[in-house]
Amino acid sequence: MLPPVETDEQWDAVVPDESVMRPGVEALCGRLGLAGAPLVRFTEGTQPVYAVGDEHVLKLFPGSAARDGIAEGRVLSHLQGRLPVATPRVRDSGPYENGWRYVLMSRLPGESLAGAWGRIPRAGRERLVARIGEALAELHSLDPGPLEDVLGPGDWGAFLGRRRAAAVDQQRAHGLAEAWLEQIPEFLDSVPLPRAPRRSLLHTEVMRQHFLVDPEGRRLTGLFDFEPAMIGDRAYDFVGVGLFVTRGDPELLARLAGAYGRTFPPAELLAYTLLHVYSNLPWYLRELPVPAEGTLSSLAEAWFGTGTA
Repeated sequence: MLPPVETDEQWDAVVPDESVMRPGVEALCGRLGLAGAPLVRFTEGTQPVYAVGDEHVLKLFPGSAARDGIAEGRVLSHLQGRLPVATPRVRDSGPYENGWRYVLMSRLPGESLAGAWGRIPRAGRERLVARIGEALAELHSLDPGPLEDVLGPGDWGAFLGRRRAAAVDQQRAHGLAEAWLEQIPEFLDSVPLPRAPRRSLLHTEVMRQHFLVDPEGRRLTGLFDFEPAMIGDRAYDFVGVGLFVTRGDPELLARLAGAYGRTFPPAELLAYTLLHVYSNLPWYLRELPVPAEGTLSSLAEAWFGTGTA
């Protein structure tokens, strides 16, 4: 009952339209033995995702993103019970119709850390970022070998080369001012990045929005959204950490890095920020503190420094 979605135009016509999506989702729930369960669509996220009653979450992937559906199901199954924070359990996954795929998973308890953050006292924030550091350390210690057939990019050096070639144009397309654009090539040339790093399983979007906490905001209750997972240099995951978890707070980043077990040079993390698949420097400049110097080097220290020598 879901029509094909292979192009941007088809996406715009189908995915946001609940009059099209809901009948197909209800039919799929019937096939999965969940007929009649209440369906509530989540408002955030790239792919259409539904709470199915109190116990399940159903995530759908159109044909244009079918590989992401395969990857998420495999990664979640690989992670089950292996991190110090809960991840969704895969209940079922597979093809649906017209190229669509689905992952039916358990629903994690708690609320978004992003929503709870404002009412969590400083000591609580420090405790939570330490737990995030511990979870990342465990994630990056796992053998990614069993996932190499579904996760990219394969050759990390070639990936960096492609991202380097596209970096200026990507930021220009987002509307970055020329004063910043002209600094990018020289800055990237100045930062040595490993072309053959130790291969680690990466979440790639480590942000408050992807962690859940208990009602009191005292402990992490879940980590989700492994759709964009990759295998590569573990420092790449600290882009999201600095931008979306610690957000330019050097003490929080130091606490997280201490629990993780190491720090990374600020310039290296800003270089990965510019090379990240979803990099949008104008957005980050609006959201985070910007030093008066107006240089990429000062930006690296402001966003990814830990306040230590």
